[in-house]
Amino acid sequence: MRAVLQRVSRARVTVEERVVAEIAAGLVVLLGVGTADTLATATSMAEKIANSRIFEDDAGKMNRSLLDVRGSAMVVSQFTLYGDARGQRRPSFVAAARPEQAKMLYEEFCSGLTALNVPVQKGIFQATMSVELVNEGPVTILPDSDKTF
Repeated sequence: MRAVLQRVSRARVTVEERVVAEIAAGLVVLLGVGTADTLATATSMAEKIANSRIFEDDAGKMNRSLLDVRGSAMVVSQFTLYGDARGQRRPSFVAAARPEQAKMLYEEFCSGLTALNVPVQKGIFQATMSVELVNEGPVTILPDSDKTF
């Protein structure tokens, strides 16, 4: 599983000119599911992200987690995180999970956050979405369950 975390003061997702998800302070999580990912991967990644200390404490240091600040998560599926453009002009997506597997693990990831008491808003799986956000910091982190970067 790969994710792009963006610390935000607000964010929203629009599909066909209709707002389908909106949060105040928290994280936007762009989530990609790979072919080798499992239920355990989804649960582990949810726990890792909920506990990642990327919010500032009173001293201005990144010492607080999403749980600590009681922030929300807006999770948007994004298979293109598995795009491989090495040596070619058109990315290959063979490492991305098929839609059936990806949707199940995307939902499991969201359930994992919810089980940790993180309020979750979601985009619409496989829809063309517009994601608007105000990145605070800016802070952008790239967790990867395979630890390739």
